[in-house]
Parts: sequence; structure tokens; C-alpha cells
Amino acid sequence: MKRNMNDLQAFITVAREGSFTRAAALLGVTQPALSQTITALENRMEIRLLTRTTRNVSPTAAGERLIQAIGNRFDEIEAELDMLTAMRDKPAGTVRITCGPHILSSLLMPKLAPLLAAYPDIRLEFDANHGLRNIVADRFDAGVRMGDTIDKDMVAMPISPPLRMAAVATPDYFRRHAAPQVPQDLLHHNCINMRQATAGGLYVWEFDGEEGPLNVRVDGQLTFNTSAHIAEAALAGLGIAFLPEQEVAEGLEQGTLIRVLERWCEPFPGYYLYYPSRKQHSPAFTLVREALRLKEGA
Repeated sequence: MKRNMNDLQAFITVAREGSFTRAAALLGVTQPALSQTITALENRMEIRLLTRTTRNVSPTAAGERLIQAIGNRFDEIEAELDMLTAMRDKPAGTVRITCGPHILSSLLMPKLAPLLAAYPDIRLEFDANHGLRNIVADRFDAGVRMGDTIDKDMVAMPISPPLRMAAVATPDYFRRHAAPQVPQDLLHHNCINMRQATAGGLYVWEFDGEEGPLNVRVDGQLTFNTSAHIAEAALAGLGIAFLPEQEVAEGLEQGTLIRVLERWCEPFPGYYLYYPSRKQHSPAFTLVREALRLKEGA
């Protein structure tokens, strides 16, 4: 026999209220419709569940047994539904993001700090490294990388304007070594290399020539796997660094670093938040995504 959960909920409400009129008001139905629902339920079960008088309504022995059996379970369902609604209205939970160290401090944290203050039940976990993590296998909600390094099967949303690379060194370095005029001149300089975390090889410096991309495999005394240490080494006068310009912007503004080969550095896609395509995301992730979204004109 097929049982309708709405009919059982109607029965529980009538029994607890002791009145068809009050129960109908709570359920948002008419009193005749509610009475018809209970009668149909009793007919299907072939047992009387309620005793009706002109003054009140009370459960029969069978009705009392049914209330004891399922009443608390309906209460638990209602409580769980209320909890889910509260989660929707008050987002909570952990959002895990993998990203580079510099973008974490320069862009993500400034944008997400107000979100943490507004939603104290949201937690953020960051994996800061220069490797390209598999966000599905490693159970991350999202990653942040430059737009041209993201797999095509991911949803990608821009969170920064386009970027440009900058070849920089200190004024003292260029007093000791003639500034390069073309990218090939870097072969005669002490360049600070980057060891790529994912591929393991050294990063080949990429420029934009008149006839297309121009790659230079530089050499030097120092190799790092983090951009922050490359910038520090350049500031110490230990060679030429090649980094996204925002990572050396302070040195350029203060004159502690000098930029060369600028006309060979064209803009390219900036940082993107990327994540697997899903039909539904948690409220916490949705808030993080919207906080990071690149605004018009930015």
C-alpha cells in the first residue's frame, strides 16, 4: 500500500492540535480538504486514527501508536530542514584553494578578508605553491593560476587584469654590466633562474618579438623555485630577474630596481580562479567566487 508522507504529516498535525481548524491554518489548507485527507488515509489503512466529536479531535489507540512511531521522526526531518535553511542563510564550511604564494598575499587575502569577517562560519584553507596541483584528485574546491595554464575542461573565471612580465635588476648591477638591448643579450648576463615545480625543468624566459614568441634559455649562479626569493636576489644585486611586474612593482616605484627589455613584454591573460564544472556549489564557495570575481573596469 502506497502511503503519502503529506497525509501522515497532516494526521500528526491534527492529532497534536486537537482541531481540524487549527491544523488546517498551520498547514495552509482548507478545513474540508484536510478532513478529506484524513478520511482517505484512514480508508487506505482500514483503521480509525482519530475520534471526532463536536468539541475536539483526539487520536484513537491506533492513532496514538502511529504518533509514537513517526511523530518524532517528522520532528527530526523538520529540524534538519531548518538546519539546511540556516546553512543557506548563514553560509558555513571550508573552501580549499591551491595557488601561488604571491597571488595569495597580494590578491586573494585582501579580497577575502572582508568575507571572513562577515561570515565567521566560513573557513578557508590555502595550499601555496608554484606547482600545478590536480584539484580534483587532491580534493580542492578551486585553484588560482595564470589563464594560459588551465586545463580546458575547467571552468575559469578571471580575477585579475592582464599581466606583463618584467626583466629587472638593481642600478648597481647595470653599472657593472651593460643593460641588455635585445632578449638574446641575456645570454651574457647573470640571470636568476626559476625551477618549475611541476615539470622540474628551468623556466625558459618568454618574450614577444616582431615575428612572434621569442624564448631565451638563460643561465646564472642562482636558481630558486619561489618567485619571492628571486625578487629578493634581484634586490640584492645578484642578477637579472624575470617576474610578473606586480611582483617587482615596489622596487620599480622606489628605484631600487630598473626594468629592461620592456618592449618585448606584451600583456597576457592574468590570474583565473578555476574549478570543476558542477551544477551546484556550496553557499560558502559561491561567496568566495563572487568576492574574487574581477569587477568591470578593474
